[in-house]
Amino acid sequence: MKAIKNIGLVVFLIGLGIFTALTVIGKFTVNQQLFDEILVEKKIKSEIFIENLQKNLVDKDFNSMLSLSPIVVNALESANAKHKKNKEYKKIIYTNPHDMAAYIGKKSGSGYIANNKGTMWFLTFGLGIIGALMFILPNVILLGKKGIKNDGIYHESATNRKWIAWMVLVFLVGFYLILYFRSEYAVNWTFIVDPISEFLSGNPAGHWFVYGFMYCAVMTVMAVRMYIKYRHNMYQIVRTTSVLFFQIVFAFLIPEIMVRLQMPYYDFKNAFPLDYDFFFQWNLKSLINSGGIGMFILIWGIVLTLVIVPVMVYFFGKRWYCSWVCGCGGLAETLGDPYRQHSSKSLFSWKVERWLIHGVLLFAVIMTGLTLYSFFAETGTIVIIKDILSLKVQSIQNLYSLLIGAVFAGVIGTGFYPIFGNRVWCRFGCPLAAYLGFVQRFKSRFRITTNGGQCISCGNCSTYCEQGIDVRAYAQKGENIVRSSCVGCGVCSAVCPRGVLKLENGPEEGRINPTEVLLGNDVDLMELVNKK
Repeated sequence: MKAIKNIGLVVFLIGLGIFTALTVIGKFTVNQQLFDEILVEKKIKSEIFIENLQKNLVDKDFNSMLSLSPIVVNALESANAKHKKNKEYKKIIYTNPHDMAAYIGKKSGSGYIANNKGTMWFLTFGLGIIGALMFILPNVILLGKKGIKNDGIYHESATNRKWIAWMVLVFLVGFYLILYFRSEYAVNWTFIVDPISEFLSGNPAGHWFVYGFMYCAVMTVMAVRMYIKYRHNMYQIVRTTSVLFFQIVFAFLIPEIMVRLQMPYYDFKNAFPLDYDFFFQWNLKSLINSGGIGMFILIWGIVLTLVIVPVMVYFFGKRWYCSWVCGCGGLAETLGDPYRQHSSKSLFSWKVERWLIHGVLLFAVIMTGLTLYSFFAETGTIVIIKDILSLKVQSIQNLYSLLIGAVFAGVIGTGFYPIFGNRVWCRFGCPLAAYLGFVQRFKSRFRITTNGGQCISCGNCSTYCEQGIDVRAYAQKGENIVRSSCVGCGVCSAVCPRGVLKLENGPEEGRINPTEVLLGNDVDLMELVNKK
């Protein structure tokens, strides 16, 4: 088994290495005809930009995006700076410089990578999937009989912040940095998934398609691990199947097929404010201009946020979304499961969590309010104090997109799984989780009940709580766990050797706090238990 695991690690590293190398190798050639097509497609009117690229780019061969990208980025930034200085606003190119480099790279790619997509897919995704399965399967198979054995979790390099964990962190952080800030280095990745994209949407792949495909591939591989590890627990098997289904079908396949059918790209399971740009002006205009389907999406998004979400939380807790539907939660529960024990249980972390996640929610609500006001008032600037203070809505949106949408949710929220645990984003940053938490804490039938008399204080429940809840403290006192941060993953119950913890959806009056009774409440405990 150990030999298979080691071979798997080598195979995985080879695939990962080739995938990483694709960011800086390749062949790109822009001839005159292609350059003219690019100018027409992008509607470029800047003579400065055109002359610069005509001189430094056209009819030249580039063996790396490292040499092509700076030419395009510098040409665009230089041209825009001169146009702004001369107040030639119609000639300004509003495309992100790195996205422009990616666009030109995609159009001009040639050579082995672009012409052998199937082979390159096998050498990257294929080897990665095969190697990952060979590495993880021996571990879960060695669990032996049904039931979870947690021995050795802190003795493995992959699960105790050692070299494998740090390697995963570096790759994930690098991947998200390229995805959000340097899309031109993902061009070769798009080539190897072009056949899949063209089959689904009819269009060549972009870097966000690569992200969606990789998301589904990683979740599927790690779901296999979940099925074997938690094979004794039907709740975990069904829950894993649910998040896998919603990610692959709702978040990946349906939006791509909608594009093929000339409909807006939309993930029907995404709810505001997690889907923070739903009310952005460009999205509202796009939906309104899309006819009936666009209006349906707009109405669905509002009803989902204001009606369906709170009603479902009342009956089933926030787990219905965070642990059964959400793509962020799905990745956390599959790829992130080996790192769940790293979630901090300290009081300081809990205080930071409450301030930070509710701060992000407040930020999202204020931004959306300003966005809607600017949309209906048809202005991009909101005057707070005349001639003294005004706000540009676009600047606020850009700030949120950068700090929350990219850095927090992506780079930190996923990249730091191996070090800080698998629910960093869900616990500290997700505004939708904060919204769901409000409802769950004060108006929900969901809770985790405990039987303190059987608790042996092994600590498994607290160790494996991804949300940083000291579950053992509740179990020892026989208290129901009704915390706004609890996502109802049920792993605390799955790893309990005594069956102390149980996920329930009962009447609200069943949410008793035995500690209050034992400390002098004059209500008879047995009456409360009988009511429950």
